Amino acid sequence: MQLFYTPDIDAASSAYYLNEEESKHCIRVLRLQVSDHVQLIDGRGSFYTATITDAHPKKTQLQIVSVQSDFHKRNHYLHIAIAPTKNIERLEWFLEKATEVGIDEISLIICQRSERKEAKAERLNKIITSAIKQSIKAWHPVLNEPIALNKLMSAPFDGQKFIAHCEPGDKLTLKDGLKPFGKYLILIGPEGDFTPKEIDDALNNDFKAITLGESRLRTETAALEACFEVNFLNRV
Repeated sequence: MQLFYTPDIDAASSAYYLNEEESKHCIRVLRLQVSDHVQLIDGRGSFYTATITDAHPKKTQLQIVSVQSDFHKRNHYLHIAIAPTKNIERLEWFLEKATEVGIDEISLIICQRSERKEAKAERLNKIITSAIKQSIKAWHPVLNEPIALNKLMSAPFDGQKFIAHCEPGDKLTLKDGLKPFGKYLILIGPEGDFTPKEIDDALNNDFKAITLGESRLRTETAALEACFEVNFLNRV
């Protein structure tokens, strides 16, 4: 399957032109020719099958053959808010794997103990795009700009809210606390964990404390574990 990400495609159109980068990959790298079939995803849930009608290396023309709407639409909505890791490659790894496993939205939160307070959104989005193509997903996860933890915690969210932390205290497991087929926001802290005040503030904003197991996990591992658990608990 030759899959291309085409976020500007119009589902009502019968023809489409690949941009220069994708055209070059299609014709020069993959060596596809006129009449060959390709698949397209728009990041909004539509999956297209198309035929090459003009194999131009800068502006390949396609004829849309079929469109599937809500392709592999998930039965829940998962928003992970994660503190960017000091080593940016660890955050990149999380974004890639979480996209492949299944996630809808990612927020980068700035906490009191954060060692990194910025990240290049363009590069991170490219990693997400590559991962949806790899895993054949038609939905492109939303990546939000970095935001202060207190602002995110106080923002409205129509769903269940959880905070994973390592401090002592009563905690639920996702298995016991999660209501299937809903919307979820899960906070994952920095390498030094959330501060006690941040945890208290979260609890005062209707977040529920959760545990992700007995092991002390790295930030990116904890976030991916949360993705695995949420997706498993929402399996049909």
